[in-house]
Amino acid sequence: MAGRNAIVTGANSGIGRAAARALAGAGAHVVLAVRNTDKGEAAAAAMPGETEVRRLDLASLASVREFAAGWEGEIDLLINNAGVMVPPLSRTAEGFELQFGTNHLGHFALTNLLLDRVTGRVVTVSSMGHRFGSIDFDDLNWERRPYRAWRAYGQSKLANLLFTSELQRRLSAAGSTVLATAAHPGYAATNLQFHSGRRLLDLLSVAGNRLLAQDEDGGALPTLYAAVADIPGNSFAGPGGFMEQRGPAKLVGRSAAAEDADVARRLWDVSEELTGVRFPLGAPAAA
Repeated sequence: MAGRNAIVTGANSGIGRAAARALAGAGAHVVLAVRNTDKGEAAAAAMPGETEVRRLDLASLASVREFAAGWEGEIDLLINNAGVMVPPLSRTAEGFELQFGTNHLGHFALTNLLLDRVTGRVVTVSSMGHRFGSIDFDDLNWERRPYRAWRAYGQSKLANLLFTSELQRRLSAAGSTVLATAAHPGYAATNLQFHSGRRLLDLLSVAGNRLLAQDEDGGALPTLYAAVADIPGNSFAGPGGFMEQRGPAKLVGRSAAAEDADVARRLWDVSEELTGVRFPLGAPAAA
């Protein structure tokens, strides 16, 4: 990775921190794109190699635009890692449901704003939770239905995979050599699980992390595999061990909903409307 530029969102903790540390150790110049720069600086200080910290709040499209506007030069690797998991009903600065707005729309806008400078690969971190997700185009932001945090999480993680597949289709149609891939960490012990606002659920997450989960370095292996392995576009990497919970990285399957090209194209169009950000490499060819 010597001489290559990598951006990792949410790199101040968890699998994002582990992936950033590994990339920096392999010689990449790694930008930790984080909401809390103090935590980012603390994480960067413990990493080898060349790192820098830049502020990025994916729950604010203004912050996303500011980050993209401040970037100069090529990007060899963009890792869309940051995310939130099953919080109480919350909204982004633009009023989007927090999980959909952060996990999907924030990364959608960031990727497209930076895409004409990406030369290598875009990796988006999804989850096994995509399997219980569905895209409700009538109420993407949970304004009409009673809020269900886990279903909202599943929708956002399914959106990550649909985004990856449609991004790859558009890149290929535009004649770009950039690859779009995805990964999921299996069951990794990070602080992502401890913000549900429900004490019992958070305590169960603590127990599960201690008994069953792999550490953040293990959880980052699929992300790194999706970033550097010799794999085709639209690949999905995950742990190769028991029920994809842990173990060495390999290519894994996805739900039928995550392979629906019509839904992927519709979600892309809706995401462009919601964010005001368009695919920058020309009009894609029809499927």
